[in-house]
Amino acid sequence: MHVLILGGTAEARRLAELLAAEEGVLRVTNSLAGRVSAPRLPPGEVRVGGFGGAEGLAEWLRAHRVDVLIDATHPFAGTISFHAARAAAAVHVPLLALRRPGWVPVEGDDWHGAGSLEGAAALLPTLGRRVFLTTGRLGLAAFAGAALDELWFLVRTVDAPQAPHPARMEVLLDRGPFTLDGERELLRRHRVDVLVTKDSGGPATAPKLTAAREAGVPVVVVRRPAVPEGVRVVEGPEEAVRALRLGGCPAPCEPG
Repeated sequence: MHVLILGGTAEARRLAELLAAEEGVLRVTNSLAGRVSAPRLPPGEVRVGGFGGAEGLAEWLRAHRVDVLIDATHPFAGTISFHAARAAAAVHVPLLALRRPGWVPVEGDDWHGAGSLEGAAALLPTLGRRVFLTTGRLGLAAFAGAALDELWFLVRTVDAPQAPHPARMEVLLDRGPFTLDGERELLRRHRVDVLVTKDSGGPATAPKLTAAREAGVPVVVVRRPAVPEGVRVVEGPEEAVRALRLGGCPAPCEPG
């Protein structure tokens, strides 16, 4: 059985590790988007780069005789997820989406939901002046408007961002997982009074939420896009492996 994993997440790497232990049973190919300069490579075959939309992905599935497609991309990589659903339906390849659960607020949190990065940017002037922005380097244009020129941003990304970006900005190049003590110190040292994050879920970057709660810092949380309709979703790599062991991928994995 040939399994193609659309990856780039910790869950995708863990899934590749688990499948690598299935000796002689599976051929696993991991596909990375190539947006990070030095990605952590999973075991198995690795390809880097896009497919050329849903049609290109469908052709790749045909040409390489893929039996099961697993979408283990970042919860906010919405475009590739919809391409995967269209491609899998076109060539009748079962599709499974691996999505870590989203974060849930607890007592003491001061969360403000936003449907997009632009929506998050619109909330900021009423919440604070010193912003800890942890939404990644590709969406910084949403925070580059003149209405936010008086705000100061601490932007944490894996790779250096490019313009357009906020007018007053300090860049912190770093990669999770992050510690609670480290996040507490970051908020204190930079006098952060509002945090912006995507609802990525998972433990690697969650300590910033605890640090914000302890410091009384409001958090703008960008809601994640929905998984394409009809695609079966599992929450962890172990659950994905169980689905494969039950006969490749049960009928609910197929796009509706």
